Amino acid sequence: MSIDGYLGTGTEQRLLLSNDADFDRVDAVRASCDAILVGAATVRQDDPRLLVRCPARREARVARGLDPSPTKVTITSTAALDPRARFFTDGDAAKLVYCPPDVVREARVRLGAVATVVGCGSRGRMRRVSEDLQTRGVRRLMVEGGGVVLTQFLADALADELQLAVAPLFVGDRQARRLVGDATFPWTADSRATLADVRQVGDVAVMRFALSPRFAEEEGNRTEEVAAGHDVRRAVNTTGADLVLRV
Repeated sequence: MSIDGYLGTGTEQRLLLSNDADFDRVDAVRASCDAILVGAATVRQDDPRLLVRCPARREARVARGLDPSPTKVTITSTAALDPRARFFTDGDAAKLVYCPPDVVREARVRLGAVATVVGCGSRGRMRRVSEDLQTRGVRRLMVEGGGVVLTQFLADALADELQLAVAPLFVGDRQARRLVGDATFPWTADSRATLADVRQVGDVAVMRFALSPRFAEEEGNRTEEVAAGHDVRRAVNTTGADLVLRV
């Protein structure tokens, strides 16, 4: 995010907050995950590919019996998604679209040829999505945004880790997209999140916050995997914030 807490500008023009080193870290965390989730607005506005870019990382995934890139996941309330978007057309990984039950039929007509459409009610929506993903073999989920999705995962206490990158610039526009919206969050002045790490990546400051006890378990697993020779480095996404969810 920007210094003043924004993910973009107040226009449709995309604001790149990361640098090349940070983009590479994004690629590394994608390679370490089973699925990547973004909101429908992100699919429409940014048209992301959500693929692992590094050939060596893709090859390493294939050697472990995985697809070159993780499963792609999005959530929509209206099914207003273009089947020609790169989310659907780029890469051979599975694509999942979650939507309310009353939208399923329309979504399957529009997107059924390019994705698996799954009905999911609005109450406890992100938890239900997480539980369904678990039944599909997803153990590590990377949530890349946007702000509405990040808000819901955080407010529902579903995230184990928040990685936040702060770019050295201001946006200064109240119409721009913020990191999160209004909500009641578990971490307050009386119950603070744990700052696990801070480091500089080019001109960006990257902070890691432990949001659940599973964070320590994941760190232990990561240490063991690195010792075994597997690259499972973590990263932030192009907008500057992501959540790694351990189901």
